[in-house]
Amino acid sequence: MEQKSNTPKLPLPPPLIGAEVGTFTEFTITQRMPSIARRVIIENKFSPNINGNLEKLASELACGYLPLLVDDTGSDFTAWSKYLEPYKQQRWIDVPWFFAETYFYRLILQITNYFQPGESQRVDPFELQKRQGLETSLDSIIALCTQVNGWLNVSQQQTQSTQTALIALLYFALWGNRVDLSLWSAFESDRSRFDIQSQQSHILVDDAHKVTELLINSNSGRVDFVVDNAGFELVCDLCLVDYLLGSGVASQIRLHLKPHPTFVSDAMIKDVHHTTEYLKTSHHPELIAFAQRLQEYIASGQLVLQDDYFWTSPLPFWEIPDSLKHELSNSSLIIIKGDANYRRLLGDRHWNFTTDIADIVCYLPVPMVTLRTLKSEVAAGIKPEALEKVVKSDSAWLTNGQWGVVQFVSH
Repeated sequence: MEQKSNTPKLPLPPPLIGAEVGTFTEFTITQRMPSIARRVIIENKFSPNINGNLEKLASELACGYLPLLVDDTGSDFTAWSKYLEPYKQQRWIDVPWFFAETYFYRLILQITNYFQPGESQRVDPFELQKRQGLETSLDSIIALCTQVNGWLNVSQQQTQSTQTALIALLYFALWGNRVDLSLWSAFESDRSRFDIQSQQSHILVDDAHKVTELLINSNSGRVDFVVDNAGFELVCDLCLVDYLLGSGVASQIRLHLKPHPTFVSDAMIKDVHHTTEYLKTSHHPELIAFAQRLQEYIASGQLVLQDDYFWTSPLPFWEIPDSLKHELSNSSLIIIKGDANYRRLLGDRHWNFTTDIADIVCYLPVPMVTLRTLKSEVAAGIKPEALEKVVKSDSAWLTNGQWGVVQFVSH
């Protein structure tokens, strides 16, 4: 049997960095990240000292140097000290973008005393945006849950119906990412308006049929789900989870969540519980039924919620700890959600957009599908003709969140 590679088969291209003038990476570090830090000040009731330190962080991102991380008793402090070593005394815009972003969010937790005993211990600095993201999409959630309840009531023997439902739910899980709070405001009026059918033309790689065939033929195996954002996107993901378990397509699903707040809206275990509780107390029968099923799956062990500090680290996916990689090897399929997870998958590097993605993610132990709307200048596995067409039709295709991929690698 061929030995699995622990790294991509191809030579690694350079990482994205903020010093690349005119790029979305530069814009993120010099404009978006300062705005996020300042929004934390506005949306919370932290002390003047904490707010002053957040403003200092915001003002230094464009041309300042990386500050050192102080021991704040966080479980990952020792690991972060090691991650930081190669980048000491470097500017934010000169270090790899993925490192800069993950370190930025970790510093916000240090500044706000997230790990320290006191009034702001375990206070999620992004809680308001997560909550608003859920509450403002309630009408869409009702429509989606009503649809899922209907699909689950169809005879389980109708394989064609199961495949149709799975493809639709994969699309919902894909486009649910378009309301990612780190790029769109939670308060935009058109957050939940999207038509799945019309969006098929905006999927640059669509392997949804391959994914559903694997799932249906996997004899009710285990599925692992690397989750992205809370809010409406998490509901879309949980609808897919609900259908996979309720239809018997999967016997167990493990959700891999973040151990602490990061990337504004990334989902933690508490966000899953908050979402199910919120829907359960909505007084809407379709939502109550959906939430109760999820809680029953959690109670029975069919739905497992787990977190790991790897998911908040700056490491590329191929540096996954052996223990976590071994655990994923028991899965029939790994579903990897969202732009940041996609960047981790590819090491956030300047791959040629037509590079075969299977040659990059060959380190994964089992089949995977990535559901990702494009919000960064990282991509692979796009056919030359599709690339040529999108480049002509939309100059901002890489970053505007209007284009997506459903990329499957079978291994």
